[in-house]
Amino acid sequence: MTHSIEADAGQLIVAGFPGAVDAAPEHVTRALASGEIGGGILFRRNVADVAQVSALNASLHASVSDPDSPPPFVCVDQEGGRVVRLRAPLTPVGPMREAASLGARGLARLSEVIATELGVLGFNVNFAPVLDVDTNPDNPVIGDRAFSADPEVVARLGGAFIGGHLAAGVIPCAKHFPGHGDTSTDSHLALPTLTHRRERLDSVELHPFRKVAAIAPMIMTAHVVFSGVDPVYPATLSAPVIDGVLRKELGYEGVVVSDCLEMKAVADHYDVTEMIELGVRAGVDLFLICHTEDKWRRAFSHLVEVSARDPEFAA
Repeated sequence: MTHSIEADAGQLIVAGFPGAVDAAPEHVTRALASGEIGGGILFRRNVADVAQVSALNASLHASVSDPDSPPPFVCVDQEGGRVVRLRAPLTPVGPMREAASLGARGLARLSEVIATELGVLGFNVNFAPVLDVDTNPDNPVIGDRAFSADPEVVARLGGAFIGGHLAAGVIPCAKHFPGHGDTSTDSHLALPTLTHRRERLDSVELHPFRKVAAIAPMIMTAHVVFSGVDPVYPATLSAPVIDGVLRKELGYEGVVVSDCLEMKAVADHYDVTEMIELGVRAGVDLFLICHTEDKWRRAFSHLVEVSARDPEFAA
């Protein structure tokens, strides 16, 4: 594939699709082959058994045959506990709150097992670990997905989890920056706001991300407004949060990934084209659009259009 605005734009998008099928839908494989998207993500709706998942992932990889093109991201959320897409015969993994009892060494070994199994099935990205600090017992979406209510424990165990995945050759993605643990709203359903002062964010929410910034190859953003940093935009679309805090203050040089742009926290307030443009300008490198073909196609077209008129847009 020759270098082009279109090819560069497509590398910013990971798409989801329906069906527990043995081969990815033709519109997905064609989009991967042409560079309109840079990868795919599987959910429980895509999983029947390990043989089927392995065949499906093989079809995603085979879609990109040009040796000059980067291999596709083949992604999944396999955290453990209630957020797993694949079950038996894979090793059963409980919630990270329970896994924390293994300590850093034990957790690193467990993480390596998780990643090894994912790698055998053809995945190369796992959207884990959760680095949110479990400070709000009424949080409807984090809870036992977090390692602890202690930021230092979260940082230590999150680092161990990242190390285990890297040892197995699967890319881990720490989430949800700058911290979703103290919200009382599920961002799948509505837009949460946290009003903490910077001193509190620095000592609690940001602490785990600061500790792993040098080793995490990917960090996922939260669809949460952090009014102490940016009272207008949720973190995913916020330059003060991503470019300001994550890049400049924490010195993060890895890939910044958006949480799914179809979650109601953002989708109820912004069109996908607006989110893509705001997100790129804020510093997001990879966008998840997990359900609707029309949305990822419109996102791609908008990326190409804006890049053509503004060469610095996605530079």
